[in-house]
Amino acid sequence: RADVLAAALGAEPDPEQVAVRLLWPVPHPLGEAPMWRGVTAVSPGDALVVAPDGRTVRHSTWWTPPEPVRPLADGAPAVREALTAAVDARTARGGVVSCDLSGGLDSTSVCFLADRSPARVVASTWPGRDPADTDLYWAEQAARAMPGIEHVVWDADASPLVYEDLLAIDDLLDEPTIGVMDRSRVLHHLPAMAERGSRLHLTGIGGDHVAWCSEAYYHRLARTRPLFALRQLRGFRALWQWPLGETVRALADARPYGKWLGDAAGQLRAPLPATVRTGLGWGMPPRIFDWVTPDAERMIHRVLREAAGSTGPLHPDRGLHADLDQIRSCTRIIRQWDRMAARAGVPMASPFLDDRVVETCLAVRPDERVTPWRYKPLLTAAMSGIVPEACLRRTTKAAAAMDASNGLREHRADLMALWEDSHLERLGLVDGEALRRLARRPSTPELRDAILYSTIAAEVWLRGLSRPADPAVTAGTGTGNRP
Repeated sequence: RADVLAAALGAEPDPEQVAVRLLWPVPHPLGEAPMWRGVTAVSPGDALVVAPDGRTVRHSTWWTPPEPVRPLADGAPAVREALTAAVDARTARGGVVSCDLSGGLDSTSVCFLADRSPARVVASTWPGRDPADTDLYWAEQAARAMPGIEHVVWDADASPLVYEDLLAIDDLLDEPTIGVMDRSRVLHHLPAMAERGSRLHLTGIGGDHVAWCSEAYYHRLARTRPLFALRQLRGFRALWQWPLGETVRALADARPYGKWLGDAAGQLRAPLPATVRTGLGWGMPPRIFDWVTPDAERMIHRVLREAAGSTGPLHPDRGLHADLDQIRSCTRIIRQWDRMAARAGVPMASPFLDDRVVETCLAVRPDERVTPWRYKPLLTAAMSGIVPEACLRRTTKAAAAMDASNGLREHRADLMALWEDSHLERLGLVDGEALRRLARRPSTPELRDAILYSTIAAEVWLRGLSRPADPAVTAGTGTGNRP
């Protein structure tokens, strides 16, 4: 952990790195940089090889992504085997385990695999507050097919909203994380799971990142298999409402990653681009917002320009780059949630993010893994015969937009308090008055796009550093996933 090394060095947080975390989103590789001067990162997939005398010798790569060339018909059984092994590793010794059962395909798959194990399963469902949310219906469909489980359905109105308890967060974090926005929602039911005897809580998090994949693969496929790609892109245009002109411009954009990143450095306050440019490109270009100060903008611009001149993508294929970037971003949040959950008394585990599961999913050909005509075809094929066909036919996904918008309104007093004594403002990185004005207007349309998340994450992290150390917090280091 970077904070442990920083404490040993007596290092202070680097304001430049704090400024970078105000970006939305933080692009590769800036999210890997530690928040303290004098501490350097070992990238995911690398190992630090240290000589017997304690002298650092070198970084060594131990993991590289597979080439996505395996047909779905061959890949689906491998995914089933890898995901089954990942769940078995957590459930084989029996006892009681709890599982999310949201009604979505990812958590449903994990729950059915856990139900086949020696463990007794307690399934947990939080219905959405939106009347149009059908998650509860699908969760109950799945639960009826698992008569041996205990199915707990919580009161939707008792579910914590986004932004709840931001002022009370006292977890020790070694970097800012947008996971603090949902911390209360993630942890709220864990004490009740512990009372039911759960020793571990399994989630379906990661299924969206590995069983599905980025449409950006079609940037390459449009050049290598143009007729096939054209047919598929017509479907994506209808599905995502991509305008024809923007789609053509996105496909014609052949900038290398460094050029794309450098161009983003000069457009930090520009409007967000059309979703098709993001979907078929290297990702969403980073942006800053009105409350970020000119001093912070200069810091961010300098770091971005330096990275643009020295950084390549995670993979030459922008689709695989996007997949790897999303997996890394997700797991950076999950590692913090795992720590929080262990402190709450029930460690979490997310089997979809095990190395072997990630590998087997990424190895499947992208033209079969992401298609406008079927929802998560790889996972539905892998889970056929394990998850009932009725559950596999679900093609929708709840967005929880009402929970987020209600959270903004109900917790605006906390947001106001967050900015009344802002650590970011003291560092000269944000305009506190602009943020306080925004907190007074939680219905501002732009807030629906989560543009506050990165700023809140940085503020909560800085506040956490200023709290006195709690030995009970320091001791909570358990995790349900391998590092």
